[in-house]
Amino acid sequence: MTEPPAFDTPALDDKQWQALPPRGALFAAAGTALSMALLLGVACLVVMLAIDRSHLFVVPLAAAAVGALLGAWFGWRRHRLTFWRLDSQSLGVRRGHMWQSESHVPVSRVQHLDLRRGPLERMAGLATLIVHTAGTRMNTVAVAGLAQADAERLRDRLARQLDHDDDAL
Repeated sequence: MTEPPAFDTPALDDKQWQALPPRGALFAAAGTALSMALLLGVACLVVMLAIDRSHLFVVPLAAAAVGALLGAWFGWRRHRLTFWRLDSQSLGVRRGHMWQSESHVPVSRVQHLDLRRGPLERMAGLATLIVHTAGTRMNTVAVAGLAQADAERLRDRLARQLDHDDDAL
């Protein structure tokens, strides 16, 4: 009986953090721009109606435009400041610059893995890896904007490690 292949990833090192592909930044920017434009435009419209200034219809449009610009910048920046790393122990995701978050999902906590690819993601060769974990708090970790090949490789390596761990029990 042969042993399943072990992870060939070296020990943890800061140089191993992988950036998301730049082509995904456009999708992140567009999604955040749309959300923020709607939020600011509707909020401004509600305030204008509340203070009975509905004749100034240009103000909500300007607020939506400002929201779109701010949202595009935030979405693009968030995408460019998201990194991932896979080692023999865990999948790590690092996000942010001023407000940083770093999550590590131990392989032993992984329940199942999903790949999600919408039509626009497929056109750009991108995918979202969703890692479902045991537990109730933060029970899923999604890494959006991965190159499709990286997402499939991560899924396969995590699944192989899961199978290896299950065999050891």
